[in-house]
Amino acid sequence: MVNCYLVGCETTHEAMIIDPGDMGDMVLERARELNLQVKHIINTHGHADHIKDNGLIKDRTSALIWIHSLDAPMLPVPNHNLSAFFGFSISSPPADKFLEDGQEFKLGALSFKIIHTPGHSPGGICLLYDKILFCGDTLFCESIGRTDLPGGDFDALEQSIRHRIYTLGDDVTVYPGHGPATSVGFEKHSNPFVRA
Repeated sequence: MVNCYLVGCETTHEAMIIDPGDMGDMVLERARELNLQVKHIINTHGHADHIKDNGLIKDRTSALIWIHSLDAPMLPVPNHNLSAFFGFSISSPPADKFLEDGQEFKLGALSFKIIHTPGHSPGGICLLYDKILFCGDTLFCESIGRTDLPGGDFDALEQSIRHRIYTLGDDVTVYPGHGPATSVGFEKHSNPFVRA
């Protein structure tokens, strides 16, 4: 029940996979159908449900794994990525590169701005392209990411949403890590946890 996003550049056919939590084979098959070459794996944070198929995809494509430096230690350690907490043992290859606040991430002819949004985890990030925001578990449709897990901080999450997401513009479409897409404008007025 995790949203995984396949994003490609129509000009160069380079692609990235955001949060490959499962069904990596299906995502790679879809990339082949679209004639996309997967070059990057982006983890919006280091929790197990968003990183499970990092290794499978890296093995098949040699894609680079990117994550914020604060969440990078979670990738290979089940106790840190919380899989052990839920009775599993998930281990990802380590990060190849780090994504930091304000960084410009290039995917072919596309350019994404990295926005650090701590709260659900210390190194949570969002990726902004034009009026599209991939926000991991920072913000959901009428909900927010959990803050009761290790590394969670409600005050930090509230500040991230208020000052890093709600300031982007009401017409920005939000693609979260779980559940349906929403918009900044809708969440500012309807989210019961953090309202503008």
